[in-house]
Amino acid sequence: MVTINFEETFDPVSIENDFSQMIFNSPQVDGTIRQILVKIDPHPDLYLPNVFNLGFGPPDETGNFHDDIRLKHTENGKVFSTVLFHGLTFLQVNPDLTLGIDGSDDVRATMYHLMFKSNREYLSDFFVGIGVDWYVRVYRDWSYEVDNTGNILSKPKPELFNYERTRHDLYRYYMFQLK
Repeated sequence: MVTINFEETFDPVSIENDFSQMIFNSPQVDGTIRQILVKIDPHPDLYLPNVFNLGFGPPDETGNFHDDIRLKHTENGKVFSTVLFHGLTFLQVNPDLTLGIDGSDDVRATMYHLMFKSNREYLSDFFVGIGVDWYVRVYRDWSYEVDNTGNILSKPKPELFNYERTRHDLYRYYMFQLK
């Protein structure tokens, strides 16, 4: 289980003035140190206005990060506390925005889901948790809503995070905004 504690975070190695990026070092089980890039970018879905995606991972050569590498951090809680604390700082500077995290696979989505649930009391002092599912509108004639190119249109459906949902009923996207 990952325990979040904003008093236990890694110091930034570098940080952008607008808080859109931060780098910190994370010790690994094998004794190495890995840099972790935290990046905050506008979410590309037009139906999620004012939502920014919070992503992190080892930096790549293009200025982005690898989100498909499995690392073995010595302090998982401290890594996630650092990432979420950076998100909190970003939101304090941009209080009208919402941040979201997207597990790139089911393992990571499950981890985020369980992290929200197990840290509910602590995180509720800072954030309002929001879960997002996507839906496709079905008309009465059983046709589907489509975009202007004929592709089926999938729209986000945000709701307050339902802490009764199990890890077998994951949200597609996890968001949080300032309390």
